[in-house]
Amino acid sequence: MQISTRIPVPGTYNFRDVGGLPAADGIVRSGVLYRSDGLFRLGDDGRDHLRELGLSRVIDLRDEREAHAMPDDLDGLDLQVRRLPVFEGSGASQGAGGVSLEVLYERIVTQHSRVVVDAVRDISTADGAVLVHCTAGKDRTGVVVAMTLLAVGVDRDAVIADYERTEQNLAGEWLEGMIEMIGRYGVPDSPELRVLMGGSPPEAIESAIERVEREHGSARDYLLASGLALSELAGLEARLLERG
Repeated sequence: MQISTRIPVPGTYNFRDVGGLPAADGIVRSGVLYRSDGLFRLGDDGRDHLRELGLSRVIDLRDEREAHAMPDDLDGLDLQVRRLPVFEGSGASQGAGGVSLEVLYERIVTQHSRVVVDAVRDISTADGAVLVHCTAGKDRTGVVVAMTLLAVGVDRDAVIADYERTEQNLAGEWLEGMIEMIGRYGVPDSPELRVLMGGSPPEAIESAIERVEREHGSARDYLLASGLALSELAGLEARLLERG
C-alpha cells in the first residue's frame, strides 16, 4: 500500500508529502500538499528546507494558546499563514476527560465541519504548495487531510494507511518529550495518554470516515453540504490529481 513519505525537515518528526497516493483517476501530485507536526523547532536549517519545498501557504489548525506556547518558527519565509483553529486545545487535552480518539474525530467532522471546509478551500486556492499542521500532525491534521484526499477520489485504504503511519513517526523522542512536558502539569503517564498523544489506530480515522459516509454518502458530498462550492472542489481536484 502506497503511503506518504516522511521528509526529514529539521525540527519536525511527522513532515510528509502526500504525493503518490493512488486515486480513482490517477495519483496525488508530489510537492503540492504537505502535512506535519509543529514547526516551532525549525531553526535555520528547517526554514531553509521549507524554502526549498516552495511552500506558499501554511494552514495552522492549533488554537491561540497552543500557537502562543509553541509559535511556528517561520521568520524570513515568504508564505501566507492561515490560522484555522479546529477547537480549543490539542487532541490530548480534548481527551483528558476520557474522550476517545473516535469520539474526538467524529466531533471534528460534525461540530467543526465549517473549519474543515475552510482548510480544504485554502488548499484548493493556494498559488503554490500548502502545508497543513497542528501539534502532532495526526488528529486535526489527520482528519482534514483525510477528507481532502477522499474528496478527490484517493483510495480509502490508502488514506487510512497513511493516517496510521503517524504513530511510527511520533514514537520515541517526540512522544517522550510530550509526555514529559504534560507531566509537568500533573498529568500522569498512562497507556491511554500515550494513545491520545501519539497514537494513530486505523479505527479512529475509520470512525470519522464512516460517520461522514453514513450521513452524507461520501467525503465529497460532506464537504459540499458543509459549504464547499463545486468550483472549489474542481479546483482541488485540478491541483492535487495527476491524471493517469
